[in-house]
Amino acid sequence: MLKLGIEISQSTVAKYMVNRPGQPGQNWKTFLRNHAGGIAAADLFVVPTIGFKLLYGLVILGHGRRRLIHHAVTAHPTAEWIAQQLVEAFPWDQAPEYLVRDRGAAYGDVVKRRLRGLGIRDRPTAPRSPKQNAHVERLIGTIRRECSDHVMVLGETHLHRIMCSYADYYNQARTHLALRKDAPVSRSIERLGRIIAEPVVGGLHHLYGRI
Repeated sequence: MLKLGIEISQSTVAKYMVNRPGQPGQNWKTFLRNHAGGIAAADLFVVPTIGFKLLYGLVILGHGRRRLIHHAVTAHPTAEWIAQQLVEAFPWDQAPEYLVRDRGAAYGDVVKRRLRGLGIRDRPTAPRSPKQNAHVERLIGTIRRECSDHVMVLGETHLHRIMCSYADYYNQARTHLALRKDAPVSRSIERLGRIIAEPVVGGLHHLYGRI
């Protein structure tokens, strides 16, 4: 109407505008989908040892290719320890644009300062909303079902060694429907040669290839 030379007050326009439900802009699911390539997600999970002690595993997952970027094990997950793991996970210019995490007490001020120092925008989920960090929650469930639930963990060093072996298998061999049945570290299709099976993760899984 302005282009027709008809001026209307803002209050009149507001009177006839349709009210949109909820807040304008993208929702959380849309944000995750639109920015997947620049998002990493972090979370902690608990693993009991053979002596009934509790160890804590930290995993950091890249949304874009579902790659397990970093993992670490400790008996005491302090904010200082998590901050150090972030530095080790994102050396030089490899830091993502966003980090999605829950609101656990372990992510203290030290972690927040370290994220700012790395140029990463902190994106904590809403309270009591684990589905907002669904990709890393699913990764933890996969680690439990395919690895830690089938192993008697002797201690911190033992769990770290198991996680290293599983991370190699997860990134290089385990396929994902979201990646069109490719692995996080893309694998070429092998069409020629004899098929062999190589046991990994203590025989829990196998790598299949051709020679």
